[in-house]
Amino acid sequence: MENSSESLVLTPEEVRKLLKISRSVLYSALAQGTIPSIRISSRKIVIPKHRFLRWLDEGGGNNLYPKE
Repeated sequence: MENSSESLVLTPEEVRKLLKISRSVLYSALAQGTIPSIRISSRKIVIPKHRFLRWLDEGGGNNLYPKE
């Protein structure tokens, strides 16, 4: 099995821990397309590491919480 630092994709749980956000915020952002992801099956979502890192570099984390 590959080490996650060598993997081309991140799991939703890995992203949640990196961003220090709740599961509900994470899955809402994934459903809205705020965080780039690929749905592999009805139960499997992966986040391409290069797209996630680009999203972060471009200030993606600023869009996680809706403005009131």
